[in-house]
Amino acid sequence: MRKIAVSALLVVLGALALTAAAATAPGQTTSLTIYSGREERLVKPIMDRFTKETGIELKIRYASSSALATALVEEGRNSPADIYWSQEPGLLGLVSARGLLARLPQKTVGKVSTRFSTPSRRWVGTSARSRVLVYNTNELRPNELPQSVWGLTNAKWKGKIAVAPTNASFQAFLGATISLFGEARVRGWLEGLKANGVRFYPSNTNVVQAVGRGDVQVGLVNHYYLYNVLADTPNLPVRNYWFRDGDPGNLVLAAGVGIVSSTQKSSTAQRFVDFLLSKTAQRMIARGVGAAEYPLVKGVPRRPGLPALTAIKGPKYNLGRLSADIAPAVRLLIEEGFIR
Repeated sequence: MRKIAVSALLVVLGALALTAAAATAPGQTTSLTIYSGREERLVKPIMDRFTKETGIELKIRYASSSALATALVEEGRNSPADIYWSQEPGLLGLVSARGLLARLPQKTVGKVSTRFSTPSRRWVGTSARSRVLVYNTNELRPNELPQSVWGLTNAKWKGKIAVAPTNASFQAFLGATISLFGEARVRGWLEGLKANGVRFYPSNTNVVQAVGRGDVQVGLVNHYYLYNVLADTPNLPVRNYWFRDGDPGNLVLAAGVGIVSSTQKSSTAQRFVDFLLSKTAQRMIARGVGAAEYPLVKGVPRRPGLPALTAIKGPKYNLGRLSADIAPAVRLLIEEGFIR
């Protein structure tokens, strides 16, 4: 009997060892740590749906994309993050340049246009958005708005403009514009905005709300924030406006995701990335409550009422450049007193 008991105990211990090994083996875990530069109110439904479908728990750290990029660089190989989901590709590029993002499979990157990824395959776009001018429809008609973003320095806009200078998309827009038109012209534009008493807000949402209240008449934001705000306050008198074709104010950007190279959960992290590019998640990105970003996967329609992505004529700019172009933009914003 003693031999039988000992044998049974060894079997149990062996089974426990196998279970523990399975729980700790790379890619066989039931949880992921996500560093999300996407706002919680925008992406929580997608996070919840992933957990519901897979049973994988998500430990999510929400913060600005730039703050999370800084954290990843500081943490290096010791980062607890498995996934970095950024509002902008430039910050993904900065993290990638430090060797902190893993190479993605071609079949994953190949789900979207090459416009929204890079040859290195360290990140892939999850949605697209356009920069726009939002305006108060009680105060203005479209034919009264400037044809170019440069026109906001006209004295007629004094005390009527809002921006969110710490927002990653505003900084990306500025970096691309510096690259395309030169630092001197962009510095002059920022000085013109200051002369017009431009008002600063902490987020694009706050800008849209301020325009709707009539605190200001126009604001520079991403196009989809209008729909987020209207979901809560549908009668707010605010609408999107696109500048003339080729204007930097129409710059098309992308949110993107990468797998942190030091993760011990690579296959589970890959499941999350692939889920973001699934038709289920892409439909939620494009057409959920208050959602209006452009889906990047073929076969998923955009939100009704939005112009086709191909119809938005922004400047010709390679998003892969943003990792190099963001730093000059941030420096200029600091020098001109837009951020501290």
